[in-house]
Amino acid sequence: MDTDILENPRFEAYFDLLTERNKVMNLTAITDRQDVYKKHFKDSLLPIDYIPEGASVLDIGSGAGFPGIPIAIARGDIVITLADSLKKRVDFLNDVIARLQLTNCRALHVRIEDFKERERFDTVVSRAVAALCTLAEYALPFVKKGGTFIAYKGNDIAREVEEAKKAISVLGGEVEDIVEIPLDEEIMRKFVIIKKKTATPAKYPRGGNKPRLSPIK
Repeated sequence: MDTDILENPRFEAYFDLLTERNKVMNLTAITDRQDVYKKHFKDSLLPIDYIPEGASVLDIGSGAGFPGIPIAIARGDIVITLADSLKKRVDFLNDVIARLQLTNCRALHVRIEDFKERERFDTVVSRAVAALCTLAEYALPFVKKGGTFIAYKGNDIAREVEEAKKAISVLGGEVEDIVEIPLDEEIMRKFVIIKKKTATPAKYPRGGNKPRLSPIK
């Protein structure tokens, strides 16, 4: 990743909007400028070289806009959809999109199990905090055959990947790679790259919070 990307003035405008709105709603516990740039902006951008040129991208559980908004700022060649289930957050995202004039980005208020745009996206990303077997069920139904799901993860993921193998297979995916990219001198981020091999059965993702409460095993 080219760190010069972070010098784009849209990141400063995004920081200002994020910290100002955070005073009245819970968007992030990280508010120090240096920390926001590193732990939110830079972290979001670490795997962007794995997103193909001109890709359609879906960010599941975008929250305050991570990783989707930084990716949209850095990659004007892609079209990205931000999906979140909380209307207040989506209202914030739409405000950011409008103020930063991000014409390659849209935000939708939707529960992912109700989302209708199945197997449409070249790349799905998620920085949400959930087990990989759960994230796979939320993400893979929306990846095109031949596309990829990029899951943002921490250091210790070997067991998580092993536990998710059956779910990934049932959902039509296959672990292609586990990529390690340093965030700084001390923090190593890992990304699970899952390739979509076959169509996902129509019953997935299941409703009723079942991907979290009763993941595919």
